[in-house]
Amino acid sequence: MTAYTATVTVRLKRGVLDPEAETTKQALERLGFELEELRSSDRFEIDLEAPSADAARERADEMAERLLANPTIHDYDVEVDER
Repeated sequence: MTAYTATVTVRLKRGVLDPEAETTKQALERLGFELEELRSSDRFEIDLEAPSADAARERADEMAERLLANPTIHDYDVEVDER
C-alpha cells in the first residue's frame, strides 16, 4: 500500500445561486478590483493508503459522491498525489 493525499474541490454548478461568492465579489468591486465572476468552493484533503493512485482516486470519488458533494447542485474535482 502507498500513502496518497486526495484533494477534492467542491463548488456549486454554474447557475446555482452562490450568495457567499456574490457578497465577496461585490466587496472586491468596491475595493476597485474588476472581475467577471467569482465562485466559492470547499476543499477537502484526504490522506489515505491505497494500492495505486487510481484506487485512491476511486475511493475519493466515492467519498465525494456519497457525502462531500451533492451531485444535483455541485461539481467536484479530485486530484491525487503520492505522499
